[in-house]
Amino acid sequence: MTRVKRGNIARKRRKKILKLAKGFRGSHSTLFSTAKQQVLKALRYSYVGRKNRKRDYRRLWIIRIGAATRLNGVSYSQFMGDLKKVRIALNRKILAQLSILDDQFFYAVVKLSRNHISAS
Repeated sequence: MTRVKRGNIARKRRKKILKLAKGFRGSHSTLFSTAKQQVLKALRYSYVGRKNRKRDYRRLWIIRIGAATRLNGVSYSQFMGDLKKVRIALNRKILAQLSILDDQFFYAVVKLSRNHISAS
């Protein structure tokens, strides 16, 4: 029986996995079988991590807005409710940025929402 050389395809497959495993510690980055397991695990974690990142940022924005509104004498939930009633369509990301970068403008938004509600 003739000898079969599977060089190119097998080597490409292994190199692809080992390239993804670059930076892993120990044999996880050098041995193919362990690298393959770790790459699969890392890809699974990265998928979950992309979902968690959205939650984490939203949580951070809410904390920042809440801290800034409390400095202005309003709770977070009151402020967000007032914004909805006044129909100011600013999302949490923008509000958090305003609270950090331009606190005077943020204070004006809080004041506008409060005054408009009390006038009604």
